[in-house]
Amino acid sequence: MSRSSYLIGSILLGSLALTGCQQLSGMMPKKQEAVRSTIPPAAQALIRPASGSGVSGHVWFTQQGDGLGVHVKVAGLNPNQFQGIHIHEKGDCSAPDATSAGGHFNPDSRPHGAPSSPHSHAGDLPNLTVDAQGRAELHTVIRDLTPQQIMGRAVVIHAGRDDYTSQPAGNSGSRVGCGVISN
Repeated sequence: MSRSSYLIGSILLGSLALTGCQQLSGMMPKKQEAVRSTIPPAAQALIRPASGSGVSGHVWFTQQGDGLGVHVKVAGLNPNQFQGIHIHEKGDCSAPDATSAGGHFNPDSRPHGAPSSPHSHAGDLPNLTVDAQGRAELHTVIRDLTPQQIMGRAVVIHAGRDDYTSQPAGNSGSRVGCGVISN
């Protein structure tokens, strides 16, 4: 084998090795992400019907950095619309209309508003986007909140869209689903 053939072969072999390493390193975040998604939730709530609705589902909470990861999966909602969802102050869903859950979780006495606002209630969440089959999923992070702060409170789903401006609760209508947050 000539010296130039050896050199070209070495370069090709090195290039293949680097390409393989790049492909492997490109796969690592996906594997790490899969591992992260298997971490058990720090808190959860089983959503049950309220106000004669057929709403049911599950909400999981995980610690994500300095925020609270919220993962919602519900069914039995009004098809093709938006519906409000909030963390409420009391972990009591015993009233048929879920009014026993009290108002929105608001430890800092802030006005109601969009969850993206730094000055809204701690319990304000983005509206659920409901599909044609009456199902919705939501994945969001609430900053500066921990699972410990919401433990023993309730998640409430409302019949209508939260307008993020009406005080004190966004004019999102009756409570159609409720679940107590526990570990």
